[in-house]
Amino acid sequence: MGKIFYPAVFHPEDDGGYSVDFPDLLGCVTEGDTLEEAMAMAEDALGIYLYTLKEDKEEASAPSSPADIKVGGRDFVTLIEYDEVAYLKRTDSHAVKKTLTIPAWMDVLAKEHNLNFSNVLQNAIRRELNLA
Repeated sequence: MGKIFYPAVFHPEDDGGYSVDFPDLLGCVTEGDTLEEAMAMAEDALGIYLYTLKEDKEEASAPSSPADIKVGGRDFVTLIEYDEVAYLKRTDSHAVKKTLTIPAWMDVLAKEHNLNFSNVLQNAIRRELNLA
């Protein structure tokens, strides 16, 4: 999954904070004491929601056009971005042990050149998946 944008409705509260909901994603709600905090919380809520759906092998509904969402009073609609790779880098960077198999001659040469197998594998995966 690449980047995807979902409309979020921001509801200004009397205390200066904001509550936020995503009309296309039932139950995806959050809040913040300031607009900046509410924006950050909306990005996190969207990431958690969409990643959980993926883990549960469920489909997310398609995002609506912001122009189709009607709001009243001081409420407003803005798009919130979900970038799965960026989200995972930010939230799930713990190390995972992997076992691999290579030819013996390659192992000898790699050791002679002090190659770090973890770094080599990570770099190869980045190249293979076109990740920065």
